[in-house]
Amino acid sequence: MPKAITVAIVGSGPAGFYTAEALLRLGRPVEIDIIERLPTPYGLIRGGVAPDHEKTKNVTRKYEEIALDPSVRYFGNVEVGRDVSVAELSDLYDAVVLAVGTPFDRRLGIPGEDKKGVHGAAAFVGWYNAHPDFHALVPDLNVRAAVVIGVGNVAIDIARLLVKTPAEMVSSDLPDYAARVIQGSPLTDVYMVGRRGPNDAKFTNVELREMGELENCAPVVDGVQLPQTVEDEPSERDRRLKAKNLATLWEFARRGREKKPKRVHFLFYAFPVEIFGGACVEGVRFERTKVEGGRSVGTGEYFSIPCGLVLPSIGYRGIALAGVPFDDVAGIAISNEGRVAPGLYAVGWIRRGPSGVIATNRPDGVKVAGHIAADFAEGAKPGRTQLAGLLSSRRVRTVTFADWKKIEAVEIGAAPPGAQRRKLASIEQLLAAID
Repeated sequence: MPKAITVAIVGSGPAGFYTAEALLRLGRPVEIDIIERLPTPYGLIRGGVAPDHEKTKNVTRKYEEIALDPSVRYFGNVEVGRDVSVAELSDLYDAVVLAVGTPFDRRLGIPGEDKKGVHGAAAFVGWYNAHPDFHALVPDLNVRAAVVIGVGNVAIDIARLLVKTPAEMVSSDLPDYAARVIQGSPLTDVYMVGRRGPNDAKFTNVELREMGELENCAPVVDGVQLPQTVEDEPSERDRRLKAKNLATLWEFARRGREKKPKRVHFLFYAFPVEIFGGACVEGVRFERTKVEGGRSVGTGEYFSIPCGLVLPSIGYRGIALAGVPFDDVAGIAISNEGRVAPGLYAVGWIRRGPSGVIATNRPDGVKVAGHIAADFAEGAKPGRTQLAGLLSSRRVRTVTFADWKKIEAVEIGAAPPGAQRRKLASIEQLLAAID
């Protein structure tokens, strides 16, 4: 029988688990180790999916089945680049798969974006999702108006979370510290602003329709900005999806001004040029745009939105790891269909950038599993036994999947009635739950 191919998957989000699943389905002997920087698995499912989208997180049940497979081992609380290098992993494993995502915000590149009151989407979402990197953010929400720059699903999640009532969030896993700040805010108006038109918005129709079903908040859309039809879209599928969004926006526009205490304004054809104010944000200045030849261009006409909070949601970027070729402009690893170098691969957002939904990562895992099967007839490197020894010699406290289940039990036990869990937010709290 051929020796098992040893594979280290760096990152335990959807791309990492889909890769592990595809490897297990090859019908070849494999030994898979999932290495995660945090004690907790599941990546953006835990730290990025909105707290009120509980059903979306049910995919973790499938991931748990994968993690409990006898061929799979979970090494949590191990940071590649700090505790062990990519080069060292390549020495220990036949194949190393990077599934680290793109965890950092893209910057706007305009004056004023470093003022107090400006928080990138990755940081703000991480804060209200109890991500250890961001739980101490403490944003000031003592404001009447907020501007969300971007019109994708993350932007719409942020806008929705800011205006939901406590009753609407009762079944969510929104941490108590974030609930106190958000629900105690005097915020009445949220502006979502996109530089292109409605047909170029990236939110899904399910997310958009939710904005018309909120208890205390009304969607505000100016019909003047809406086209009558979807044009110049060669893909039948994309045309159908955009037509649904356009129909929903028209439905919002025809409602007029509803008598609700809060509003989310959908604005299009506007590009931010400056965040103004003193030390703190006082507003955002925009240039009106038009689309010519598929590009958004300025018209020379400007307007401002007064606000005390600015939340750019214009995409994410990865970070370079030593020894991994990196495209600094795109913010992703350089690869050829997932092949980075001999024995080194990339999947998910670090390969193709932040796009798609959770299941979009599955084809990446299948493709790279196929590469590994083609590149290795059998295994030749030791894998986990030597990794465990190396980490032990460096006094790295590793978290097993059984340890994670202890953390989960504590979080579930702390949940108030109707909620699924209350997350522990700091590394110290997470490790203490194991002890």
